[in-house]
Amino acid sequence: MKSVYLPVVVAFGSTVYSAPSSTAPWTAPGTTDVRGPCPMLNTLANHGFLPHTGKGITVNKTIDALGTALNIDSALSVELFNFAVTTNPTPNSTYFDLNDLSRHNILEHDGSLSRQDAYFGPPDVFNEAVFNQTKSYWTGDTITVQMASNARVARLMTSNLTNPEYSLSDLGSAFSIGESGAYVAILGDKVSGTVPKAWVEYLFENERLPYELGFTKAKEPFVADDLGDMMNRIVAAEHFPQSPGKVAVDKRSVGRCPYH
Repeated sequence: MKSVYLPVVVAFGSTVYSAPSSTAPWTAPGTTDVRGPCPMLNTLANHGFLPHTGKGITVNKTIDALGTALNIDSALSVELFNFAVTTNPTPNSTYFDLNDLSRHNILEHDGSLSRQDAYFGPPDVFNEAVFNQTKSYWTGDTITVQMASNARVARLMTSNLTNPEYSLSDLGSAFSIGESGAYVAILGDKVSGTVPKAWVEYLFENERLPYELGFTKAKEPFVADDLGDMMNRIVAAEHFPQSPGKVAVDKRSVGRCPYH
């Protein structure tokens, strides 16, 4: 069943952007390239699936990049683009740049798995201390839905307790849930809800697809219903309130799994 977190997809044009092959070589961003808070989109730009500059990302470039690299179907790709383009400060824009995504509390949100909260500094740069906390909840060689949910809860609770301006909108919460579901289901197996931990760590830490570790894109397209299902499974595994804003939490539970 499609998740309530996913709104209606709008129509898109038919022009096709020519994306690179599904195993495109990786190149680090240059001094004039831009990147944002999303490790996966940064990764796709580093591989050239998205423009390596990180700029001028249109709906058709999004469709082809997500489809070629990850076998995400076009309808879901359009839906994700429609969210992303809202971060472009230019009214009625038909593209976005990766650094537009860093604008706080549009899609970028507190409690990231790998970035510091905007209150403490730029939220688009990988933060080793933050990611170390996330990784501490991936307690086996294979990440499960429960582990992904535990890590997300821990990061939200830590942010809530340490950031005096902590907030989480309904949209931010939905994206937080979707991000946790996506790394499990898109890098791994959407049916079993598992993914090799080494693949996920490699992507977050290097912003590079883990081809050399054995990753290949899924044979079946990843569709909106798949994302909705995984989001529902992430939520079902957690006990953290989804309402926006400051919430009451037990400080003793920070730094350990709240379910054990």
